[in-house]
This record gives sequence, C-alpha cells and structure tokens, in this order.
Amino acid sequence: MRFALLAGVLASVACGIVGTFIIVKRLVFVSGGISHAAFGGLGMCYFLGWPPLFGAFLMAALVALVLGRERFDSNQSNDAAIGVLWSVGMALGIVFIAKTPGYAPNLMSYLFGDILTVTLSDVVAIAVLDGVLLLVLALLYKELLAISFDSTFAQVQQIPVRFLQTLLLLLVGATVVVLIQVVGIVLVLALLSIPTLVSLRFTHRFARVIALSMFVSLVLVLMGFATSFYFDLPTGPSIVLCGALLLGIAEVVDHARARLRRVNA
Repeated sequence: MRFALLAGVLASVACGIVGTFIIVKRLVFVSGGISHAAFGGLGMCYFLGWPPLFGAFLMAALVALVLGRERFDSNQSNDAAIGVLWSVGMALGIVFIAKTPGYAPNLMSYLFGDILTVTLSDVVAIAVLDGVLLLVLALLYKELLAISFDSTFAQVQQIPVRFLQTLLLLLVGATVVVLIQVVGIVLVLALLSIPTLVSLRFTHRFARVIALSMFVSLVLVLMGFATSFYFDLPTGPSIVLCGALLLGIAEVVDHARARLRRVNA
C-alpha cells in the first residue's frame, strides 16, 4: 500500500506535465495510438519470457519515432496511420499472449491497471521519469511552449520543431508505459487528459495549468484509493471514475461562473 501511494503521488507529476502538452497540442488520439501499440511489445516480451514493460517501452518509443516525423498541426490527417498502429499493436499483443504456454494472469492488470502490485523498482522508474520530465521542462520550456501553440511560427524562429515534437512523443510513450501499472493501457488516456481538462476550467496560464494538473492528478489518485478501499472496487477504474465526476463538477462550476459574469455585465 505504501508503494502504491508513493507511485500515485509520483505519477501525478508525470500526468500533470505530459497531460498538459497532450491536451494543448491535441495529441490525445496520438497518445492513444502509442499506448495501444505498446501492448504489442508487451505481449512479445511476455511470449519471450522478458520483462513485459520493457517491450512496451521499446514499442512505444518506436511508434513515437515514427509519428514524430508527422506534422500534427497541418491540414493532412494522420488519423488513419494512428488507427492502424492502434489496432495492429493490440492485435499483436493478444496473439503473442495467446501463443504463450499457460495462462496469462497479469493480462487484466496490464489492460486495466493494478496500482497495488507496484514494486520498489516501479516507484524508482516513476521517480526517474519525473526527474527527466522536470529537467526537460526546465531546459526547453519556451521551445515546447512555442511548438505547442504555433509550430509554423516556431519553425520561423529556428526552433527545431521536428526534434522537439519527437522528444515530446517519446516522453508521452515513457509516461504511458509507467502509467500502465497505475490504470492500465485502456484507461491511461483518462488519467493523462482529465486533470488538464479540469485545470483549464479555472486557468489558461500554461505554467499554472501544469501545476494545477499535478494537484488534480494527486487528488484523483487519492480519491480513487479511498473509493476502491471502501467500496471494494478495482483501483484503476475507480481513479478514472472519480476523474469523470470531478470533471463534471468543474464543468458545472465553470458554467455557473460564466452565467454569473453575464448577469453582472
């Protein structure tokens, strides 16, 4: 339980940072493609008897490198390529796991997460990821901010757009793999997007959105733990459902504030 709580706290940092860039740069579908494609690498390593998360990271990194060559703010749609990677990754994972002798007891935990199974090595991995994300944010904050809002202007300013976009997708892939233990592949998009969506209802300053997203992620993890404990529910889905409830409350509050401003005007 101590490891699980510590992992949840550390994961909140990664969710706040990466989730903000995902929402602002509209990479939610891309992130979904990376997370589901990672399942192919997970299944392959499970079949070979290697650490499954190692394979998930390799596949996520490969997909991120492939997608990093595309321009997501252009008029050309990349939905088809992402959809193919999404479905092929899941299919490969299922085939490899089906061909593995014996029963795959950890399949459900990879798909839907089981934060109570995290180990000390998982906690260390999340802490290392947080350190990398904070370092990248400190060194490249202005450049990442520029490509998030206007890649064309950033390119005119001699900012290496393609390199930074690829780096961002690699960080998304690493975050997805780490969060597999927390909420699983199926639910990882919710944990990456909901905190930022809630934060954007209260502020639009980029740095404040990141900080508030971290706090909201932490609140969701703690709410999910409490819900899971008292109602005997799976922890990962509980975190996501608490996030959906909090997002609904934020929407109501935001609409109420907007109506009040119109009345006062």
